[in-house]
Amino acid sequence: MPIQPDRRTFLKAAAAGASALLAQPFLHAGESPRATKPNIVLILADDLGYGDLGCYGQKMIPTPCLDRMAAEGLRFTSCYAGSTVCAPSRCCLMTGVHTGHARIRGNDRVPLQPEDATVAEALKKAGYSTCLIGKWGLGEPGTTGIPNRKGFDEFFGYLNQKHAHNYFPEHLWHNEEMVELSGNLGMGRKEYSHDLFTDKAIEYLRKPHSNPFFLELAYTIPHANNERGTFEGNGMEVPDLGKFKEKDWPEPEKGKAAMIARMDADIGRILDTLVQQGLDQETIVFFSSDNGPHHESHCDPDFFKSSGPFRGIKRDLYEGGIRVPMLVRWPGKIAPGGVSSHPWAFWDMLPTLCELAGAACPHGIDGQSIVPALFGGDAPVHPFFYWEFHEKGLQQAVRMGSWKAVRKNPRESIELYHLEEDPGESRDISGNHPEIIADIENYLKTARIPSEHWH
Repeated sequence: MPIQPDRRTFLKAAAAGASALLAQPFLHAGESPRATKPNIVLILADDLGYGDLGCYGQKMIPTPCLDRMAAEGLRFTSCYAGSTVCAPSRCCLMTGVHTGHARIRGNDRVPLQPEDATVAEALKKAGYSTCLIGKWGLGEPGTTGIPNRKGFDEFFGYLNQKHAHNYFPEHLWHNEEMVELSGNLGMGRKEYSHDLFTDKAIEYLRKPHSNPFFLELAYTIPHANNERGTFEGNGMEVPDLGKFKEKDWPEPEKGKAAMIARMDADIGRILDTLVQQGLDQETIVFFSSDNGPHHESHCDPDFFKSSGPFRGIKRDLYEGGIRVPMLVRWPGKIAPGGVSSHPWAFWDMLPTLCELAGAACPHGIDGQSIVPALFGGDAPVHPFFYWEFHEKGLQQAVRMGSWKAVRKNPRESIELYHLEEDPGESRDISGNHPEIIADIENYLKTARIPSEHWH
């Protein structure tokens, strides 16, 4: 079990951090975001919907720590995942390209290649120490795509995303070595992977760092263990249901609520550790999810209104499948309580982090930095956002300004929605706007390059 911080020490550190915060004015548009290279912490949930957090409208699952993060930082309302399932979304985040250009466009076991530049590689070249804890999914053991060969100095977690379904695995990976979890051997269920990830992250933050660091903490919550759900009826694995045990809810919903509450509390521990270590003012923290909410292991995304006001879930290219929460916190630099409707996507993360870190950004990517938007300024907006998805044929989606187009199959017509007037994508108005459809059809002719794995 992690050591609990002494309360007096914690309050002293918190008071010192607050004093520093008050003494330092927040940045304004056009000002330099860094005097020195900031530490960067990127926390990623798995299958967490836009509407699963209190700060995005959730009413049934309390998320006080993430709500506090939103109150102390900036909340984006138009941030998009790289894809509507795990592996391609993470590929877009790591490599700065959308799914029309990405190496990985689905959940097949395709590894990143040496020529696929990652954000970890870019930051490492700029002098950063780099660490990944949690789920990877972009390269199997021994391939060119494992984290230690794609820029991470240290890795602890799952390589295979199907293995990541199991919250009580018999082994995990530390760098390139398989580590046995003795408490989970046989029928054992004593070592919950999410708890191990939180403890490892706190351990990493407490270590002395001579260089700025980039820590990616990729939780698997609230993904379902689909194998367990198939046999036992509830794949929402969590050591205990806590305060949700007595709720008059279906068991999978109790499990999902307990998972999200557990993650929220542990993110609170991460933020508190930054204060305790005197790193709060020097560290920018991002929180998001890799795609929309799932309908797996008997879990009903409508129960908690997990997609928020949007249509669709995981495996859809409607907004509910790809629009995700995004919180950014940097005390003393980013003004608290901000809300931004600036649209951006996971492929913008690489150039954004490179600019924050003063790192050289790889060429030939689709992403563009949104750093000005973090400090209240105007960042450039993509003329087109593009997604494709390859289960049950080729699905495609395009956002152009406030227009959103969805094509479920290349042989079908394009659906068109106006997101400002119809955020729930309930009224297809393609017949009223042939000129918009023509612009989108012309863009779709050049939106993707061929892939040997996804045709």
